[in-house]
Amino acid sequence: MNHELQKKLDEAVREYDSLEMDVAESFKWPREKMARFGELSKTKTLADEYQKSSETRKKDIEEKLKELLGLNGTSRNKAILEIRAGVGGDEAALFAADLFNMYKAYAQKQNWEFKILDESKNDLGGYKEAVAEIRGKDIYDLLRRESGVHRIQRVPATEKSGRIHTSTASVAILPVAEEKEIEVKDADMEVTFSRAGGPGGQNVNKVETAVRLLHKPSGIIVSSRTERSQKANRDRALEILRSKLLDEKIRKEEEAERKERKEQIGTADRSEKIRTYNFLQDRVTDHRINKSWHNIKNIMSGNIDQIVDKFRNI
Repeated sequence: MNHELQKKLDEAVREYDSLEMDVAESFKWPREKMARFGELSKTKTLADEYQKSSETRKKDIEEKLKELLGLNGTSRNKAILEIRAGVGGDEAALFAADLFNMYKAYAQKQNWEFKILDESKNDLGGYKEAVAEIRGKDIYDLLRRESGVHRIQRVPATEKSGRIHTSTASVAILPVAEEKEIEVKDADMEVTFSRAGGPGGQNVNKVETAVRLLHKPSGIIVSSRTERSQKANRDRALEILRSKLLDEKIRKEEEAERKERKEQIGTADRSEKIRTYNFLQDRVTDHRINKSWHNIKNIMSGNIDQIVDKFRNI
């Protein structure tokens, strides 16, 4: 436990103990005051008010202690999955699609809801970028360690000479933020509309339903084009934006803590290479814990339980 956290805990505990002693003393007030001044009713009212306000304050401190200790029971049952092609051109886009389909298959095996929010494909059917919302119990805590740069080593189907290619794709698991957690002001956003040009029927190609949001303070850009109306796409894009801002906030807080406790697991930094999928050696290796799994075809089919479970309690 770092020094700053310990200091906050000690201060909260001291204030809580002090309030408990004061509340206990306040029950003696009516009897003592009555003996001195004979004003039982008025003094009892003052004591009741003090006890009520003190109990409220005690509950506030209890919640603060739970938050500091990570015992507040907060459960995030929704998460945003965002995958982007990295280094490697078309092969990187194909790898991004493979990863997206892997997580989709895993979600289906877990009986989770999986909804595509946005996608941008290349001519070969690979993903330049793909975004989905996944719903399942404690899903953010379960999958958040998947965030980072994933690397693949294989001979692409389009490679005639049999040369091995190394490509990358980034995976981000973002917490879905409630409005009360992250406030986004209209004045901080630049909104543009365009034709969706994707799945959803003829309407999407005729009407400007696709929405693109630029969050000016952070420079974050998000888009949504899979819904049928501007409003629905705007709401989706705003949800993604809040998730990105909350994720950024959480990562900054964790970074501050890591400087003190030096996590062995590493970070969820988008620039950190966390895993390699080596098709020639039929092996998936996670570099944070230096552990490998075989039967890569089975893993890419969505059977990643053994990998996800390894990080469950880390």
